[in-house]
Amino acid sequence: MMIRRSWLGIAAVLMGLGACSKTPDAPPAPSGPLRFELASSDPVAHGERLSKVLGCSGCHGDDLTGQDWSDDMGTLWTANLTQSAAKYSHEDLAAMITAGTRADRPLMDMPSYLFNGLNSADVDAMVAYLKAQKPEGAVHPEPSMGPELLAMQARGEWMDSAARVAGMQGKGPPDMGADHDYGRFIARATCVECHGIDLTGGKEPMEADGNPPPDLRIVGSYSPEDFAALMRTGKAAGAREVGLMSQVARRRYANFTEGEVGALRAYLTELARHDP
Repeated sequence: MMIRRSWLGIAAVLMGLGACSKTPDAPPAPSGPLRFELASSDPVAHGERLSKVLGCSGCHGDDLTGQDWSDDMGTLWTANLTQSAAKYSHEDLAAMITAGTRADRPLMDMPSYLFNGLNSADVDAMVAYLKAQKPEGAVHPEPSMGPELLAMQARGEWMDSAARVAGMQGKGPPDMGADHDYGRFIARATCVECHGIDLTGGKEPMEADGNPPPDLRIVGSYSPEDFAALMRTGKAAGAREVGLMSQVARRRYANFTEGEVGALRAYLTELARHDP
Protein backbone atom coordinates (compact mmCIF):
# COMPACT_ATOMS: atom_id res chain seq x y z
CA MET A 1 0.00 0.00 0.00
CA MET A 2 1.34 3.41 -0.92
CA ILE A 3 1.07 6.45 1.34
CA ARG A 4 -0.08 8.64 -1.54
CA ARG A 5 -1.99 8.03 -4.70
CA SER A 6 -2.22 11.50 -6.22
CA TRP A 7 1.39 11.32 -7.50
CA LEU A 8 0.88 8.01 -9.20
CA GLY A 9 1.75 8.01 -12.77
CA ILE A 10 -0.95 6.18 -14.73
CA ALA A 11 -4.51 6.07 -13.69
CA ALA A 12 -7.83 6.76 -15.23
CA VAL A 13 -10.84 5.44 -17.04
CA LEU A 14 -9.87 4.34 -20.53
CA MET A 15 -12.93 3.45 -22.55
CA GLY A 16 -14.74 3.64 -25.82
CA LEU A 17 -11.79 3.89 -28.19
CA GLY A 18 -12.01 2.55 -31.73
CA ALA A 19 -11.60 -1.14 -32.43
CA CYS A 20 -8.59 -2.44 -34.31
CA SER A 21 -9.15 -5.27 -36.75
CA LYS A 22 -5.73 -6.87 -36.35
CA THR A 23 -2.65 -6.64 -34.20
CA PRO A 24 0.13 -4.86 -36.07
CA ASP A 25 3.67 -6.07 -35.77
CA ALA A 26 5.56 -4.51 -32.89
CA PRO A 27 8.15 -1.94 -33.95
CA PRO A 28 11.67 -3.30 -33.68
CA ALA A 29 13.22 -2.88 -30.25
CA PRO A 30 16.51 -1.05 -29.89
CA SER A 31 19.47 -3.36 -30.29
CA GLY A 32 21.38 -4.40 -27.19
CA PRO A 33 20.13 -4.19 -23.59
CA LEU A 34 16.66 -2.67 -23.27
CA ARG A 35 16.57 1.05 -22.60
CA PHE A 36 14.48 4.05 -23.51
CA GLU A 37 15.13 5.45 -26.97
CA LEU A 38 17.68 8.20 -27.44
CA ALA A 39 15.71 11.17 -28.71
CA SER A 40 18.88 13.17 -28.05
CA SER A 41 22.54 12.15 -27.96
CA ASP A 42 23.07 14.61 -25.09
CA PRO A 43 22.87 12.62 -21.81
CA VAL A 44 21.46 15.61 -19.93
CA ALA A 45 18.68 16.09 -22.49
CA HIS A 46 17.99 12.35 -22.45
CA GLY A 47 17.83 12.42 -18.66
CA GLU A 48 15.45 15.37 -18.74
CA ARG A 49 13.08 13.49 -21.06
CA LEU A 50 13.19 10.43 -18.85
CA SER A 51 12.53 12.54 -15.75
CA LYS A 52 9.30 13.64 -17.45
CA VAL A 53 8.32 10.18 -18.72
CA LEU A 54 8.94 8.59 -15.31
CA GLY A 55 7.14 11.33 -13.39
CA CYS A 56 9.77 13.02 -11.22
CA SER A 57 7.92 16.32 -11.24
CA GLY A 58 4.71 14.63 -10.11
CA CYS A 59 6.19 14.12 -6.64
CA HIS A 60 8.98 16.64 -6.49
CA GLY A 61 7.28 19.56 -8.25
CA ASP A 62 7.83 21.14 -11.64
CA ASP A 63 11.01 22.80 -10.37
CA LEU A 64 12.12 19.61 -8.55
CA THR A 65 12.43 21.48 -5.25
CA GLY A 66 10.10 19.12 -3.38
CA GLN A 67 6.54 19.20 -2.11
CA ASP A 68 4.83 18.74 1.25
CA TRP A 69 2.72 15.57 1.31
CA SER A 70 2.39 15.57 5.09
CA ASP A 71 -0.90 14.37 6.55
CA ASP A 72 -2.07 12.24 9.44
CA MET A 73 0.44 9.58 8.32
CA GLY A 74 3.36 11.80 9.30
CA THR A 75 5.72 14.52 8.10
CA LEU A 76 6.27 13.55 4.49
CA TRP A 77 8.12 15.96 2.24
CA THR A 78 9.50 14.82 -1.08
CA ALA A 79 13.14 15.78 -1.41
CA ASN A 80 14.42 18.93 -3.02
CA LEU A 81 16.21 17.18 -5.85
CA THR A 82 18.25 20.23 -6.81
CA GLN A 83 19.76 20.23 -3.32
CA SER A 84 20.09 16.44 -3.17
CA ALA A 85 21.91 16.38 -6.51
CA ALA A 86 24.45 18.86 -5.17
CA LYS A 87 24.91 16.98 -1.90
CA TYR A 88 25.11 13.35 -2.97
CA SER A 89 27.42 11.49 -5.32
CA HIS A 90 26.42 10.07 -8.69
CA GLU A 91 26.43 6.59 -7.17
CA ASP A 92 24.31 7.68 -4.21
CA LEU A 93 21.70 9.25 -6.48
CA ALA A 94 21.59 6.16 -8.70
CA ALA A 95 20.95 4.01 -5.63
CA MET A 96 18.12 6.28 -4.54
CA ILE A 97 16.48 5.94 -7.95
CA THR A 98 16.86 2.20 -8.43
CA ALA A 99 17.24 0.70 -4.94
CA GLY A 100 15.25 3.09 -2.73
CA THR A 101 18.21 3.52 -0.40
CA ARG A 102 20.29 6.36 0.93
CA ALA A 103 23.59 5.96 2.73
CA ASP A 104 21.91 6.45 6.10
CA ARG A 105 18.43 4.94 5.62
CA PRO A 106 15.85 3.51 3.23
CA LEU A 107 13.69 6.05 1.44
CA MET A 108 10.08 6.37 2.52
CA ASP A 109 7.92 6.28 -0.60
CA MET A 110 10.19 6.58 -3.60
CA PRO A 111 8.79 4.21 -6.29
CA SER A 112 12.19 2.65 -6.90
CA TYR A 113 10.59 -0.74 -7.53
CA LEU A 114 9.47 0.71 -10.89
CA PHE A 115 12.99 1.79 -11.81
CA ASN A 116 15.02 -1.12 -10.47
CA GLY A 117 15.20 -2.65 -13.95
CA LEU A 118 16.20 0.49 -15.81
CA ASN A 119 19.26 0.37 -18.01
CA SER A 120 22.25 1.82 -16.15
CA ALA A 121 22.86 4.23 -19.03
CA ASP A 122 19.35 5.66 -18.57
CA VAL A 123 19.91 5.99 -14.84
CA ASP A 124 23.22 7.74 -15.49
CA ALA A 125 21.47 10.19 -17.82
CA MET A 126 18.84 10.99 -15.19
CA VAL A 127 21.55 11.61 -12.61
CA ALA A 128 23.43 13.81 -15.10
CA TYR A 129 20.26 15.85 -15.59
CA LEU A 130 19.79 16.26 -11.85
CA LYS A 131 23.45 17.19 -11.42
CA ALA A 132 23.02 19.88 -14.08
CA GLN A 133 20.37 21.69 -12.00
CA LYS A 134 21.29 24.76 -9.99
CA PRO A 135 20.58 24.19 -6.27
CA GLU A 136 17.52 26.22 -5.32
CA GLY A 137 14.98 26.30 -2.53
CA ALA A 138 15.03 24.85 0.95
CA VAL A 139 16.23 21.50 2.24
CA HIS A 140 13.09 19.91 3.65
CA PRO A 141 12.58 18.08 6.96
CA GLU A 142 13.43 14.41 7.21
CA PRO A 143 10.34 12.16 7.11
CA SER A 144 8.65 11.26 10.37
CA MET A 145 6.14 8.42 10.54
CA GLY A 146 2.95 8.96 12.50
CA PRO A 147 1.24 6.30 14.64
CA GLU A 148 -1.09 5.12 11.87
CA LEU A 149 1.72 4.60 9.39
CA LEU A 150 3.83 2.82 12.00
CA ALA A 151 0.90 0.49 12.70
CA MET A 152 0.47 -0.17 8.97
CA GLN A 153 4.16 -1.02 8.71
CA ALA A 154 3.89 -3.40 11.68
CA ARG A 155 0.95 -5.16 9.98
CA GLY A 156 2.84 -5.43 6.70
CA GLU A 157 0.44 -3.10 4.93
CA TRP A 158 3.14 -0.56 4.08
CA MET A 159 6.78 -1.02 3.16
CA ASP A 160 9.56 1.47 2.69
CA SER A 161 11.12 1.87 -0.75
CA ALA A 162 13.96 -0.60 -0.26
CA ALA A 163 11.58 -3.28 1.01
CA ARG A 164 9.29 -2.75 -1.98
CA VAL A 165 12.23 -3.17 -4.33
CA ALA A 166 13.13 -6.44 -2.64
CA GLY A 167 9.54 -7.63 -2.71
CA MET A 168 9.15 -6.87 -6.43
CA GLN A 169 12.53 -8.23 -7.51
CA GLY A 170 12.19 -10.37 -10.60
CA LYS A 171 8.49 -9.62 -11.03
CA GLY A 172 7.03 -8.02 -14.11
CA PRO A 173 3.98 -7.85 -16.35
CA PRO A 174 3.08 -10.99 -18.31
CA ASP A 175 5.74 -12.12 -20.78
CA MET A 176 4.45 -11.98 -24.35
CA GLY A 177 7.64 -13.21 -25.98
CA ALA A 178 10.82 -11.64 -27.27
CA ASP A 179 9.04 -9.56 -29.92
CA HIS A 180 7.26 -7.68 -27.14
CA ASP A 181 10.04 -7.43 -24.58
CA TYR A 182 10.52 -3.73 -25.29
CA GLY A 183 6.87 -2.83 -24.73
CA ARG A 184 6.88 -4.95 -21.59
CA PHE A 185 9.98 -3.09 -20.38
CA ILE A 186 8.22 0.26 -20.88
CA ALA A 187 5.08 -0.97 -19.14
CA ARG A 188 7.16 -2.22 -16.19
CA ALA A 189 8.63 1.25 -15.62
CA THR A 190 5.38 3.15 -16.08
CA CYS A 191 2.02 1.35 -16.23
CA VAL A 192 2.65 -0.94 -13.25
CA GLU A 193 2.55 2.05 -10.91
CA CYS A 194 -1.23 2.31 -11.06
CA HIS A 195 -2.39 -0.77 -12.94
CA GLY A 196 -0.47 -3.34 -10.93
CA ILE A 197 2.26 -5.79 -11.79
CA ASP A 198 -0.15 -7.91 -13.86
CA LEU A 199 -1.75 -4.79 -15.43
CA THR A 200 -5.24 -5.87 -14.36
CA GLY A 201 -6.02 -2.52 -12.75
CA GLY A 202 -7.49 -2.16 -9.31
CA LYS A 203 -10.67 -1.95 -7.31
CA GLU A 204 -9.75 1.03 -5.18
CA PRO A 205 -10.61 4.43 -6.71
CA MET A 206 -7.84 6.89 -7.40
CA GLU A 207 -8.09 10.05 -5.32
CA ALA A 208 -7.71 12.32 -8.33
CA ASP A 209 -10.86 11.26 -10.20
CA GLY A 210 -12.68 8.71 -8.07
CA ASN A 211 -12.30 5.88 -10.59
CA PRO A 212 -10.23 2.71 -10.19
CA PRO A 213 -7.44 2.17 -12.74
CA PRO A 214 -8.70 -0.13 -15.52
CA ASP A 215 -7.34 -3.41 -16.79
CA LEU A 216 -4.94 -2.41 -19.56
CA ARG A 217 -6.11 -5.27 -21.75
CA ILE A 218 -8.67 -2.71 -22.86
CA VAL A 219 -5.94 -1.33 -25.12
CA GLY A 220 -6.62 -4.32 -27.37
CA SER A 221 -9.59 -2.37 -28.72
CA TYR A 222 -7.62 0.77 -29.52
CA SER A 223 -6.59 1.70 -33.01
CA PRO A 224 -2.96 2.80 -33.29
CA GLU A 225 -4.17 6.32 -34.05
CA ASP A 226 -6.45 6.54 -31.03
CA PHE A 227 -3.82 5.16 -28.69
CA ALA A 228 -1.20 7.58 -30.01
CA ALA A 229 -3.64 10.48 -29.65
CA LEU A 230 -4.35 9.51 -26.05
CA MET A 231 -0.63 9.40 -25.25
CA ARG A 232 0.07 12.71 -26.97
CA THR A 233 -2.96 14.80 -26.04
CA GLY A 234 -4.71 13.02 -23.19
CA LYS A 235 -7.85 12.92 -25.31
CA ALA A 236 -9.75 9.71 -25.91
CA ALA A 237 -11.99 9.15 -28.94
CA GLY A 238 -14.45 11.99 -29.33
CA ALA A 239 -11.97 14.41 -27.74
CA ARG A 240 -12.99 13.16 -24.30
CA GLU A 241 -11.13 13.80 -21.09
CA VAL A 242 -10.57 10.56 -19.16
CA GLY A 243 -9.74 11.60 -15.64
CA LEU A 244 -6.21 11.51 -14.32
CA MET A 245 -4.98 9.67 -17.41
CA SER A 246 -5.57 12.80 -19.48
CA GLN A 247 -3.42 14.84 -17.11
CA VAL A 248 -0.70 12.21 -16.90
CA ALA A 249 -0.54 11.69 -20.65
CA ARG A 250 -0.03 15.39 -21.31
CA ARG A 251 2.48 15.73 -18.52
CA ARG A 252 4.44 12.52 -18.99
CA TYR A 253 3.60 10.35 -21.97
CA ALA A 254 3.58 13.13 -24.53
CA ASN A 255 7.35 12.78 -24.07
CA PHE A 256 7.39 9.18 -25.33
CA THR A 257 9.02 8.67 -28.72
CA GLU A 258 6.90 7.24 -31.52
CA GLY A 259 8.75 3.96 -31.15
CA GLU A 260 7.97 3.78 -27.44
CA VAL A 261 4.28 4.48 -28.02
CA GLY A 262 4.15 1.82 -30.72
CA ALA A 263 5.99 -0.78 -28.68
CA LEU A 264 3.80 -0.18 -25.63
CA ARG A 265 0.57 -0.48 -27.61
CA ALA A 266 1.79 -3.59 -29.44
CA TYR A 267 2.65 -5.28 -26.14
CA LEU A 268 -0.67 -4.37 -24.51
CA THR A 269 -2.57 -5.50 -27.60
CA GLU A 270 -0.74 -8.82 -27.63
CA LEU A 271 -1.51 -9.20 -23.92
CA ALA A 272 -5.20 -8.62 -24.64
CA ARG A 273 -5.17 -11.26 -27.39
CA HIS A 274 -3.56 -13.98 -25.29
CA ASP A 275 -4.89 -13.13 -21.84
CA PRO A 276 -8.30 -11.50 -22.38
